[in-house]
Amino acid sequence: MYCISYGPDFSGGSLTVPPSKSAAIRALLCGALARRTGGSKCEITNLSSSDDVTITMRAAEILSSSDGGEADCGESGSLLRFIIPIAAALGGRWRFTGRGRLPQRPIGVYADLLPAHGVDFISETGGLPLTIEGRLAPGSFTLPGNISSQFVTGLLMALPLLDGDSELMLTSPLESVGYVDMTLDVLRDFGVRVGAVEGGWQIPGRQRYHSPAYQVEGDWSQAAFFLNTAALSPTGAQVRLKGLKPDSLQGDRACIDVFGRFGLDIRWEKGELVAKNPHAGEPFGGLRGQTLDVSDITDMVPAASICAALSRGETRFENGGRLRLKESDRLEAMRQAINTLGGRASVEGDGLIIQGVERLSGGRALGCNDHRVVMALAGAGLRSDLPVEVTDAYSINKTYPTFFDEYRRLGGIADVFQLG
Repeated sequence: MYCISYGPDFSGGSLTVPPSKSAAIRALLCGALARRTGGSKCEITNLSSSDDVTITMRAAEILSSSDGGEADCGESGSLLRFIIPIAAALGGRWRFTGRGRLPQRPIGVYADLLPAHGVDFISETGGLPLTIEGRLAPGSFTLPGNISSQFVTGLLMALPLLDGDSELMLTSPLESVGYVDMTLDVLRDFGVRVGAVEGGWQIPGRQRYHSPAYQVEGDWSQAAFFLNTAALSPTGAQVRLKGLKPDSLQGDRACIDVFGRFGLDIRWEKGELVAKNPHAGEPFGGLRGQTLDVSDITDMVPAASICAALSRGETRFENGGRLRLKESDRLEAMRQAINTLGGRASVEGDGLIIQGVERLSGGRALGCNDHRVVMALAGAGLRSDLPVEVTDAYSINKTYPTFFDEYRRLGGIADVFQLG
């Protein structure tokens, strides 16, 4: 558990955002395939020490040197959905395990695709533990576009390894476009060719991954938590974020627009993203509600929902069905937490509807063992009458182990403690 309490003297400041988990996982797997197909080691720099990155490094080592084996995917949905088709493309017998909610997260798409292309899919539950055996055959692969983009990424990384050409086609419009764009960009950096066609991609087979020197960019998903802090600062303290690429393909770069529409002033200054709420002393901090289609920005919803809880009027987060399939059901987790802390939130279908209040009352909320829920709730203490206590503080180790340290550097109070 941790207890977090922010007073009116929150000072703000400057910090460097952590490396992108999404880019790092892609680069580490591509680096492993470069060693496997080209024989040279890839130097990847600016990696974090988060659980997801650490466990990907272990899995990448197995991929680079083995014709089968067991890969522990921890709680990483990205790693699991990327590595299954990659391992199938390499051939052999592979077993995948995980923990937390990962064994229950959907992978049924592969239960249909892999056997149709020569790979046995062996799972008693439809999830983890999972064993696959055989070598993926090239051909035509078809997916709905409204599933997780992680399935698309996994196949885009795997199909270039096959003995012949393949096509990957979508039966409906693609969601989370930014994550697929990031995948295609990383593949280009590693020398892999993928051709875009109407409704999908043509992927030449028999390709080799090459080994560039690759530096992982800063994480826009994590930047959203600090923009939330700037928006809710009772003094209008300025927050300066270093390490972000203005032209990044990460979908969560949209946090500039999302928090700007709440009322946060955001600008670039000498390569840093500078955020300040110019109306912090007004009712509701001058913030205003909005309506958002979150189908492409699901990771941003927890942080944005706390900002919404303290904004004037109503905020509606629409098309958020995939939020139910994360480390927690994030729609329900944020609804429950906001109401527990004195806000007003409801879930309608795949949407989260929030009626803003001027201040929260504080209290104890569940972190649901979800790193993004916990980090989002940290900001709630900025405009709360009593301290905000959140369970499962150590879930942040999944992606951002130093998160609380950074909050303290910005002048906040974040007391983390273990219950005996």
